[in-house]
Amino acid sequence: MSIGTLWTTPGQSKGKTIRAAAAWGGLSIDLPTEYVHHTDNKKPEFLNKFPHGRIPAFEGKDGFLLYEGAAIARYVAGLSPNSGLLGGNAKEAGLVDQWAHLVEEEVGMYSDLIFHLIKGVLTPYAKPIQTSFHERQLRALKNIDAHLATRTFLVGERITLADISVASQVQRAAQLTLDPAARAQIPNVIRHMETIVNQPKLKGIYDPTVYAEKLPQFVAPPKEKKEAKPPAPAAPKAAKAPKAKDADDDDDDEPAVAAEPKVRNPLDDLPKSTFNLEDWKRAWSNKDTRGPDGALEWFYQNFDKEGFSLWRVDFKYNDELTQTYMSSNQITGFFNRLEASRKYAFGSMGVLGVANDSRIAGTFILRGQEAGTVVNVAPDWESYSYVKLDVSKDEDKAFFEAALAWDLEIDGKKWVEGSGKSLK
Repeated sequence: MSIGTLWTTPGQSKGKTIRAAAAWGGLSIDLPTEYVHHTDNKKPEFLNKFPHGRIPAFEGKDGFLLYEGAAIARYVAGLSPNSGLLGGNAKEAGLVDQWAHLVEEEVGMYSDLIFHLIKGVLTPYAKPIQTSFHERQLRALKNIDAHLATRTFLVGERITLADISVASQVQRAAQLTLDPAARAQIPNVIRHMETIVNQPKLKGIYDPTVYAEKLPQFVAPPKEKKEAKPPAPAAPKAAKAPKAKDADDDDDDEPAVAAEPKVRNPLDDLPKSTFNLEDWKRAWSNKDTRGPDGALEWFYQNFDKEGFSLWRVDFKYNDELTQTYMSSNQITGFFNRLEASRKYAFGSMGVLGVANDSRIAGTFILRGQEAGTVVNVAPDWESYSYVKLDVSKDEDKAFFEAALAWDLEIDGKKWVEGSGKSLK
């Protein structure tokens, strides 16, 4: 007998975890006969039950409503206490939740972020961001791999919800974000995933794993070619009456208003530089920051220290910062207000530390030798300090490179994931 209806999609990892938990406990769960995601979940009848419009979403036979994948999976697993999916005691139950939440937040989340990044729907694509997401996902998988090195299952001696949750997220990552080199570093995780998804009880929930042969690649969309519009036919000129010898030579009744002269930026009068800032922005966005043929190597080969200058930038009032996401938004606002100087500047800044104990710092590459000449277009530019960097000095070079690679650390405060912002 069915316990209720689950709204999900065939490929959704969280939905597979819930369906697998039901199947392992000997329960039946219905799927809507017709469900079109991004359409049906926006309809009033769906939103009246699940106001966030998110899936997975569950409605029990008794009308009980529940959303969020981890909550539904735990509820379904608890309906079959003899299945052992939630562990045999309170400690095991805690460990089950630990691994289930870890894999959802540190593996599944980064699969989604990478997917959306390369599709261009998350943020303007930048190679360092994708690299950072891959590194953080692999870090969590290595943690799981070390735990599985001497174990068949994550908690105890039998399959639990932890194993099902990890297998669901790892299978998707193996198909999307884990290339052969990454998989070679987590053999126990791959072995564990194949063990779970091939359980006879779970047949029909997991498809055979199709492993990725290379990392997903961002492909820039082709530029749209605008069709040239045929020129509008010129309006016929009215015939002019012959002018008298002493007539006024103005053709119009109203005096012509002179166009406002365009203000020239003094930075445009600087000697021409061999360093092309737009080429650098492309190199930083599309190459790994460090390593052979990386963005930094390109930079050092092409930088013109006479035409451009490097700067350490620090927010002056870090004691006023609270939540790290708010600080990250502050950087975005600062960069938006620098729009008028975008062609003369490149910036990479982020938040370091934790909530209520953080700081904002980063680096700028600016045209000319004075920071104020470029950044004074932003009303809040004086809320930041600007110290010129000399990359011939080891300390300055290390700061500059770490700010570009988004792994900067100052006084024990580490770069907050997702806080990196670039002025490009």
